[in-house]
Amino acid sequence: MGTFFDIIGKYGYVYANGLIGTLWLAAVTVVAGTLIGVLLALLRLSGLKFPEAFVKAYVWILRGTPILLQLYFFWIFLPRVIPIDLSDTACIVTALIVNSSAYVSEIIRAGIQAVDRGQEEAARSLGLRRGIAMRYVILPQAIKNILPALGNEFINMIKQVSLASVFFINELTTSYRTVLSATYRPIESILIAGMIYLLLTTVLTEIMNRFEARLRVGEA
Repeated sequence: MGTFFDIIGKYGYVYANGLIGTLWLAAVTVVAGTLIGVLLALLRLSGLKFPEAFVKAYVWILRGTPILLQLYFFWIFLPRVIPIDLSDTACIVTALIVNSSAYVSEIIRAGIQAVDRGQEEAARSLGLRRGIAMRYVILPQAIKNILPALGNEFINMIKQVSLASVFFINELTTSYRTVLSATYRPIESILIAGMIYLLLTTVLTEIMNRFEARLRVGEA
């Protein structure tokens, strides 16, 4: 037990840096993925054949292939097609954003479709164009359905970004590997990382549960 606490005392800063990296990666991924996801969802619901087919294929490919494979693809592919020096972090973050956007687009599409269709018909009957009705009538109502799911996506992404450790990107699982290489104490090193993940996701899940409860109270 002394070794366990010795590792925390000596290498706690390594885990702290990894935790910051994990939160940063997850936040950037979900925020950027949401922006792209909104566009994809609107294209999917646009009624235009080509954009709709493109988004369906995009989502199908990204949801149907392992995320680790996608990370490898972008890590290999992007430096070959973009004529500037890209860091490993940039390639991996791009891959995570693209992956997240596919899932978020489906969350947003489902949230929009959950809004009573009569809301759009009422807005159109008042002379509002479809885009204006979507922006000012449909989306504000859909947000209540979307926000809890986006919170869950953020929590899930905290765990997903652990795959970035394969490329030695700064995050919590990479911190575990760093501490392991310095201490040769695999059980203690991985237990500390696991406890941090568990504590973090538990706290965030509780925050999301309380947020959802407040939304339900507001709707009542």
